[in-house]
Parts: sequence; C-alpha cells; structure tokens
Amino acid sequence: MFNTFKKALAAGLVAAIALISHVALAEDFPSKPLRIIVPFNPGGGVDTVARIIADNLRENLGAEIIVENKPGGSGMIGANAVVKAAPDGYTVLLGSAGEAAINEFVYKKIQYSPTEDLAPITLVARIPNVMVLSPKVPANTMEEFVAYAKENPGMTYGTSGIGNSQHLNGALLAGMSGLDMVQIPYKGASKQLVDVASGDVDMTFVSYTAARGFITDGKVKALAITAAERAQFDKNIPAIAEYAPLSNYQLENWFGMFAPAGTPADIVDKLNGAIVAALNNDELATKLQNMGGQPAPMTVAEFTAFLATERAQFAEIVKKAGISVE
Repeated sequence: MFNTFKKALAAGLVAAIALISHVALAEDFPSKPLRIIVPFNPGGGVDTVARIIADNLRENLGAEIIVENKPGGSGMIGANAVVKAAPDGYTVLLGSAGEAAINEFVYKKIQYSPTEDLAPITLVARIPNVMVLSPKVPANTMEEFVAYAKENPGMTYGTSGIGNSQHLNGALLAGMSGLDMVQIPYKGASKQLVDVASGDVDMTFVSYTAARGFITDGKVKALAITAAERAQFDKNIPAIAEYAPLSNYQLENWFGMFAPAGTPADIVDKLNGAIVAALNNDELATKLQNMGGQPAPMTVAEFTAFLATERAQFAEIVKKAGISVE
C-alpha cells in the first residue's frame, strides 16, 4: 500500500513539474529566432506574404524571424520539413491550399497527413484567381462565355500543374456549367498568360498580381474572379457567382500558418495572437490587397473549421473530375 502511495505521489510530482515547465515555456516563448518555412521559391506570392508578415512579427513577438524557402514537390517538401520539426513553435509553415488541403486528395502517395501532422494557427489571406480570356474568345460576360463554351466544346485553360487551385477552378466551372473543357498544364503563370493573349490557349485562372499587366494593356480580358463577391483590389471585375446559374461558385487559393502537430496549445495561441495582430495592421493589409489578396485572420477554432469545409469541397471536386497523380 505504501509503495502504491509512493508511486502515485511520484506520478503527481512528475505531472506537476511538467505542467509548470509547460507554462514557463509558453511564457518565455519565443526565446530564440523563429523560422517561417515557405514551400516555394523566393519571389513568389507565398514568399512575399511571408516576408511582409515577418516584418510585423519581429515587433509583435520581439524575436528574429527567418524566412526559409524549401521548394519542390508541389509544396510538399517544405510542408514535410515542418511536420518533422520539433513541435515547439519555432518552426512554422506558411502554406497554400495545395499542400494543406488539396494534395492529399490528388496524390496517391503523400509523406504526411495535413489533418494529423499540422496544427492550424490562422488563415492569413484569401487569394482569389482571376478568370482571363483570350481576346479571340467572343465573350464579355459569364453568360456569354458559358453559351459560347457550350457551342464550342473542348475549350482550353492553362494551369500551373495538375491538381492545383487553377485546375480545380476549371474543373468546378466545367462541372457546374456542364462544359467540356481541357486543362493545359504549364510550369508557371507567365507563359500561360502569353499563350492566352496570343490565343494559343483560350483562358486561364491566375492571381490578379500575375495578370494585372496583361489586363491593363488589353492583352487579355478579365472576365470574373473566383471569390464569392467582388474583391477590394479591383471592384470592376465581377465574381463568377454573380451569374445566377453559378451563384454557388467559390474557390479561392489561400495562405495559412501551421505548426507541427503536438505544439503546445498556448504557444499556438500566442502565435495566433501575434499573426492576427499583424494582419490587422492597415499598412500590411494594403500590401496584401495590392498583391491581389485579402487579409483573413481567424481564431484557431475558426481556422480549423474553415479547413474542414475547404477539404470537403476540394475532395468532392477532385473525385468528380477524376484528378489524380501517381
């Protein structure tokens, strides 16, 4: 009986010490530099947003913030590096919808589970794509486009690869409208826009930042955006959903911040508070809007619920369109 008492006492002491250490860890956090892993090359949209946020986080957290690029594997190499990092809050992922919510349904083999291996911190920004047409396509509204596409099956649209948000934009549009459309994969947005402008490809879905110069110069037609409503960056571009038969159309790319699974909840909450404060900064919000994005801070619970909804939508689109990569 005495031995049982000693064991219970020892277990209680261990638990108490662990709790005290845990609280102290959260209070002291951060006590060294943080790394934001960007799973894409320097200079891209995710990288630029990471560096904008890092500038504000340095002040909000009082620590050095290092942005580290780990590109490759459709964002999965960088995501996997965060999954394997110590769950202490010092390594986080700024990921896009692809590696956090789409790839698991597209790729037959993936080295991590976004739902089990990544801890959501907050949504950072929504990045709607702009649906742009070749000047050779005789349509200036969604109604005209759908009518023309039905009369001309096999219209082509460029994407930056199989299974990304652009591909899903096209698949969703085709599915909801009953259109026969053909996806043409590219390595990036620039060549897509050049080919759309020349008429070699009929259309594409790209970020506003990538398309802005082509739109301004009249080389392509900005038909609509993929958000539920018009965006702050250009109120003149209607939403696809404004066309009544497609009123439920919405599919945006987005960027979110994640920690490795197992990161203490109070550290996740502290990171959430610092990032949300940064996103509520007017100057930062203006920078994001100039990039074609919209700040979208959330609580951890809100972001977790958002991810569940997005994953369900992506899974359905991928399944219906038969999108798959070995």
